[in-house]
Amino acid sequence: MSVDLSVSRILTVLLVLNLGILGCSQEADAQRSLTIDDILALKRVADPQISPDGHWVAYTVTRNDLKKDAESTQIFMVSRDGDEVVQLTANDYSASSPRWSPDGKILGFLAAKTEEEKTQVWTLDRRGGEAQQYTNVPQGVSEFHWSPDGQKMLLVIKDQSEAERLLAEQKEKRKEEIPLPWVIDRLHFKKDYVGYLDRSRTHLYLVEGRDAEPLQITFDDYDDSEPVWSPDGSEIAFVSNRTEEPDRNNNTDIWVVSAEGSEKTRTARRVTTNPGSDYSPAWSRNGKTLAYVTVTQPEILWYATNHLAMIPASGGEARVLTVDLDRNVRAPVFDVEGDAIWFRLEDSGENHLARLDLATGEIARPISGEVSVRSFNLHSGGAIAALTRAPNHPEEIFILEGDSLNQLTQTNTELLSALTLAKVRSVTFPSADGTEIEGFIYTPPGYNPKKTYPTLLRIHGGPVGQYDISFHADAQLFAANGYVVVMANPRGSSGYGQDFSLGIFQDWGNLDYQDVMAAVDYAIGAGYADAERLGVGGWSYGGMLTNYVITKTNRFKGAITGASEVLYVANYGHDIYQQIWEAELGLPWENRELWEKLSPFNALDKVETPTLILGGKEDWNVPIMNSEQLYQVLRRRGIATQLVVYPGEFHGFRRPSFIRDRYERYLDWYATYVKGG
Repeated sequence: MSVDLSVSRILTVLLVLNLGILGCSQEADAQRSLTIDDILALKRVADPQISPDGHWVAYTVTRNDLKKDAESTQIFMVSRDGDEVVQLTANDYSASSPRWSPDGKILGFLAAKTEEEKTQVWTLDRRGGEAQQYTNVPQGVSEFHWSPDGQKMLLVIKDQSEAERLLAEQKEKRKEEIPLPWVIDRLHFKKDYVGYLDRSRTHLYLVEGRDAEPLQITFDDYDDSEPVWSPDGSEIAFVSNRTEEPDRNNNTDIWVVSAEGSEKTRTARRVTTNPGSDYSPAWSRNGKTLAYVTVTQPEILWYATNHLAMIPASGGEARVLTVDLDRNVRAPVFDVEGDAIWFRLEDSGENHLARLDLATGEIARPISGEVSVRSFNLHSGGAIAALTRAPNHPEEIFILEGDSLNQLTQTNTELLSALTLAKVRSVTFPSADGTEIEGFIYTPPGYNPKKTYPTLLRIHGGPVGQYDISFHADAQLFAANGYVVVMANPRGSSGYGQDFSLGIFQDWGNLDYQDVMAAVDYAIGAGYADAERLGVGGWSYGGMLTNYVITKTNRFKGAITGASEVLYVANYGHDIYQQIWEAELGLPWENRELWEKLSPFNALDKVETPTLILGGKEDWNVPIMNSEQLYQVLRRRGIATQLVVYPGEFHGFRRPSFIRDRYERYLDWYATYVKGG
């Protein structure tokens, strides 16, 4: 397989020049460094959708509503030339998932206009007027898609649980709700942000007109997701795990169900048969083929490469198209002409927009270089709206037309133009065994290369994930407060091939520890870091690796570990990872030695580093129990420590006041123990 970089180079230069203009204006007009208030004022752009006539791009903007102490999301649209921006939904409720009707006259979206209401589909006439409610589903709607002719909508709806039904009856009779017990019989019975899981499942429905009764088209004790209409509107492809025990594996397949006929004729047919995960289906323009993402080595879990594949829509032999690429792909879409597939490509600290030519197998990267493409929307005319971020700006929408790439939205430009941001350098260095590791170094505004600075090693979550070349608010804030920030992609990270990710399989806290320490040594050797003023920290697996770090070395003056795990056997049956634990470490009563060997809890007697410990009270991804156990040991041993538990928060925080509080505590802890002030 060959890679065509000719177009890629052109567009990379265009993008870098475009972003460079913003960076230059920041330096010329800079007045101050970034603050916590600035981070809370930044808006998040997402979900670009080009109108059928190609003249507008609808998208969402999420902001922090400090008065309500909550996030709020509104829908906007920007003209094709970027000159006109129109807000379409009001500020007094949140709206998401803007989707144009096929004729372009109506914009559908999801919203719950009051706290008491469930999320429904609403429609807005682009010619004017108020939004009108389209569905009235008691349990709410989680996703919708217009049919190709615009006469129907495909809905994704979760069953109303027995508990919800009984509570609704109670409220109707007594005008109050009396809590009911959870009755659990599933192997996988918890989910972060959701809670305990029962047998209520997510299925697909069709609705023909406003307020019409939805018709269920998928059934049984399975969850169905990612539905996509066929081009002629006769069928719907979707993703479902319909094995005997779906809670025991990740064997999702692509299925197809008819969008026509009576309920009894709607028997879904299985298209893929791979024992790993098959997902993200996309129809070819003639409706004969499905492209999708596949995992061909499910036995190595999330360390496996996600490949691009293709299969006849009627079923048959699948073709894996990126066997030789060894990089993760996402979100495939057939080209307008049908002779290529567009997709997102994760590669070495970057996320590119790529195009695979089906005739030659060549892969071009029309948007590449030091950027991160987070999503894209392909228009029938060939233009692409790409959500792209870079070191000096969060996500903004760019329009790609042929070889021309132009920025459409300027959502945060005014705020950023008043700031001096950190300089970001991509670096590579050898780990202890000679393996090349990539990382990013942030230097403070006004950085003087003749000086060394207090330095923070920040570790990403996952473990299968990566720091990419994009805007990282945490790192920018630390740099604004006088720190050099070191962010490495150690083994276990994605973006560097399957073997690189697999390097920590059943061996957490070993090679990845060596890699992040090599990053620190590089920063010291290159003259960035003051070896006597080092700090470390991270969230999720970043917190877990922080726990390994502080049990193996006392080089760091201060540590911050957030939403981490520490005594692994205690998590079995308590967190959401029962299947992952078993597949990688084995059953705890059969392979207890490995569970204990890997648990940082068993080496906490070696910790001397002052450590701040944080987490969300409702986090069922990494339950707060882990943070409590870590705190108990350090406090019992007399190590400087604090435990901060945030009520109502899950694995990722949403309340602005708590986000502010967490940043303030980060800065205070590092100032006290790393800067020593």
